Amino acid sequence: MHSLSSYLTLSEEVQTALQEKRPVVALESTVIAHGLPYPANVEVAQAMEAVIRGKGAVPATVGIQEGKIVVGLSHDQIERLGTAQQVQKVSRRDLAVTLATGRLGATTVAGTMLCASMAGIRFLATGGIGGVHRGAETSMDISTDLTELSNTPMLVVCAGAKSMLDLDLTLEYLETQGVPVIGWQTDELPAFYTRRSGRRLSHRVDDVATLAAIAHAQWTCSLHGIVVGCPIPERYEMDGSSLDAAIEEALQRASAQGIHGAAITPFVLAHIANVTVGESVEANKALLINNATWAARFARAYFS
Repeated sequence: MHSLSSYLTLSEEVQTALQEKRPVVALESTVIAHGLPYPANVEVAQAMEAVIRGKGAVPATVGIQEGKIVVGLSHDQIERLGTAQQVQKVSRRDLAVTLATGRLGATTVAGTMLCASMAGIRFLATGGIGGVHRGAETSMDISTDLTELSNTPMLVVCAGAKSMLDLDLTLEYLETQGVPVIGWQTDELPAFYTRRSGRRLSHRVDDVATLAAIAHAQWTCSLHGIVVGCPIPERYEMDGSSLDAAIEEALQRASAQGIHGAAITPFVLAHIANVTVGESVEANKALLINNATWAARFARAYFS
């Protein structure tokens, strides 16, 4: 019978850091395979790893290769994910199938949480979490990210949720699942490309020591995921009205073409990038690096 160790591979850097109880920050890989165009995808993955190391933590980019969960992808493995034509998008439901069939896989936020937690990692940096899609009252299209947060002890640093989602229902669903959503130096849920969504949060934190104390209390009490929303750096914030128009147009096109489920997000992001002449790609890169920076600081404070 297979044991977990037969499926789980840790880089030497990650394994050593975990053994020495040093801060490690997990990074998802769908942004590399499905979120950004090449070479921006590989460049931002390397930049996120570099900024995490610069803040005193160890990066652990997660992916599926040759029937193994790899926690701590090498440069060559990241390059492969960023250039391959056929990459499976791996969430919880897809993990066993991808492992057993030996397919190349990029982990979503939920998939990364699941895999990183197997290795004992508690911090994750991403762009924006998935959520409840518009029209979910009939489609039931709700991201596994939300249920994974209710099951897995992980602090997820993100720029809130993408504004293509139903943000009100996303917050309601997280509340139902018992997942705290904390605004990092903000009273509102960030909306990915924009700093504000108009949705006020119940909790705000302004210093890393308090956030580390909350994480300690959360996990000591056997509670699970925490969402920390970090607004995109102000200089990269996009205009909300033109962005909303681009999102609405993309959603209409997706509906007309029968695109749904996991395929909607990359379709909408690609449309926005085209309409904004690449401005959204630069904004995406900036918020990813900003989230990685804060995740490393939070992890370091937790282990200090």
